[in-house]
Amino acid sequence: MPDTPIALELRGASAALDVELARAEIYGLLARLFYAAPDADLLSALQVAVTQAPDAGGFLQEPWQDLVAAARATTTSQVQDEYTALFGGVARPEVLLYASHYLTGFLNEKPLAELRHDLAELGLQRDEAMAETEDHAAYLCEVMRFLIAGDDAAVSNLARQHQFFARHLQPWLPACCDTLAAHPKAQFCAALARFTHAFVLVEQQAFEMN
Repeated sequence: MPDTPIALELRGASAALDVELARAEIYGLLARLFYAAPDADLLSALQVAVTQAPDAGGFLQEPWQDLVAAARATTTSQVQDEYTALFGGVARPEVLLYASHYLTGFLNEKPLAELRHDLAELGLQRDEAMAETEDHAAYLCEVMRFLIAGDDAAVSNLARQHQFFARHLQPWLPACCDTLAAHPKAQFCAALARFTHAFVLVEQQAFEMN
């Protein structure tokens, strides 16, 4: 898992399956990191992650190296405190991770209703154990992971991925990442935001080429 962003750098048609696996794993990693602070095992894995791409200078190499460096510069307790300071608390969080907020300025608005409609068409619904609404960044990244790695080709295919990405991530996630990266309390999360923004750009360009 730790070296998957490097595997994402395209290395020819023979690597297509590896690229798809890498994409799914990156979305899974982003879902995990946006949903909660990394625990000791995940932080340790990030701290020893491979940072050199097979082809030097790949678009994701630098932001991935920055994320690994940020992981190495923090501790489990520090990153948990940072996550709580940014996204937790009893009042309004410092940074919101919901599509509705960035698209309308309010929570639980029309984008969430449209998302729920699209999720129902995919046969997906929110786990009642999940505290966040479906338009949370973590939930959307997990849906993308499913659309890449799922077993049902009628649902998990490139066309569905492109449609979901274009409707529910691309319009707002870069702005969210910019907000998070610029926040004075964000250190590890700022690096996470920069990597996510770069990955979204890679995904957007790849979809446009297909």
